Amino acid sequence: MDELAYFPAHRLARMIAAGEIGSREVLGIYLDRVERINPHVNAIVTLDAERAMEQAFRADEIRARGGSLGPLHGVPMTVKDSVETAWVRTTCGLPGLSDHVPAEDAPVVGRLRAAGAVIFGKTNTPALESMAITENPLFGVTRNPWDPTRTAGGSSGGSAAALAAGLTALELGGDDAGSNRMPAHFCGVFGHKPTHGFVPTLGHIPPMPGSHAQPDLGVLGPLARSARDLEIALRVTAGPLDDQALAWRLTLPAARPWPMRVAYWFDDPYTPLDDGVRLRLETAVKALKDAGAEVTQVHQPMGSLAAHHRMFTVLSASLFSHVLPEEEFAGHVARASDQGRAGDYARGVLTSKREWNLADEERCLLRARWADFFTHYDVLLTPVVQATAFPHPRDPGERPITVNGQRVSPDIPINAWTGLASAALLPATAAPVGLSPDGLPVGIQIIGPHLEDLTTLTLAAHLEAALPPSFPAL
Repeated sequence: MDELAYFPAHRLARMIAAGEIGSREVLGIYLDRVERINPHVNAIVTLDAERAMEQAFRADEIRARGGSLGPLHGVPMTVKDSVETAWVRTTCGLPGLSDHVPAEDAPVVGRLRAAGAVIFGKTNTPALESMAITENPLFGVTRNPWDPTRTAGGSSGGSAAALAAGLTALELGGDDAGSNRMPAHFCGVFGHKPTHGFVPTLGHIPPMPGSHAQPDLGVLGPLARSARDLEIALRVTAGPLDDQALAWRLTLPAARPWPMRVAYWFDDPYTPLDDGVRLRLETAVKALKDAGAEVTQVHQPMGSLAAHHRMFTVLSASLFSHVLPEEEFAGHVARASDQGRAGDYARGVLTSKREWNLADEERCLLRARWADFFTHYDVLLTPVVQATAFPHPRDPGERPITVNGQRVSPDIPINAWTGLASAALLPATAAPVGLSPDGLPVGIQIIGPHLEDLTTLTLAAHLEAALPPSFPAL
């Protein structure tokens, strides 16, 4: 029955609806695998097995009476430990929140439950979702199921690792600088960053519990083993909060028609690209051409990647300034005059309102350029990260990335490509496109027009059909 653990969520939902298998049986398979496999991966850090089994029992009873809770009826899933879940510890990897047990679900979690999902655990994240690896003082390091000596990425590393290891059917993560897309790339699964504002972020940490602010850049979005699962989860979770629904509701625009006009941009002087990654990206381009897409190579369609990333750093670093501990904030003050990436980030943390407004104006101009670009093309393909999963660093702040055998300078950011979509608040999907020669997964980033999430998800589904993903045998 271990094969069933790797079935996509929509297939499990169909089997449960048809009475071919019960929700309790599926949950039991995942709980057994968590017991056997999770100690080697450390993806799931908190279980709520007893309550989940009660929910699964209820789902089976409702199905036996001919009823249905929704598109995720009886499907077991997990949620990133940065999203509040009722009566289940939610820490975001922070020792100060080690005993934080919310009394109610974040709205997005409530929507998943209302659609029939059985939430049975929480997945690991770096403290405050602040690193490109997944490690924190409470739960330690999450390992990549393809190679336990390597990172699963961050900050939704627990989410991606749990899916790749067959420990859950579906995941809810969060993304502002690539937190869903980078782990999806490293672990060989699908990850989506919705259009900013589509999915309510109330109940997400950071900011701290009780905050009602909508963070700039930050979104909540699904990770899965299939593109269709991403679409189902997005449809379930997207839409206004109840107090806003009096005035508006969300209707997702249909995907642009096939064959799509596909642009791709794989090379930029700002960051190198590993040959093994390039090989898989070019294979994906060929697969789309063979499927009938109109494919065009472009170069710096939004201008210099380096200049774009400097603007993005101001916007993203300022997100965390008000939630950092005083000691850490003081460290950024001390580094504000440094050169390189550390200095750029420190200055971002210390951004003044004037500086933020200037960066926001630059972003608005960029968004207008994106809108024009998408009158000529339907999607833009880019790398997710310049290399495959790197070894666990001795210092969590390090990123020992190598490209073609050469160590990449720490001044070259890991999120240069993912920041493209994040800064402009656009939808972006990471889709697996095979294994590099070193046997590690490679993903491709699909950036789409503002509000047109279904276009990126449809392109991901075409890639999935042409290049079916594989998963490690665990």
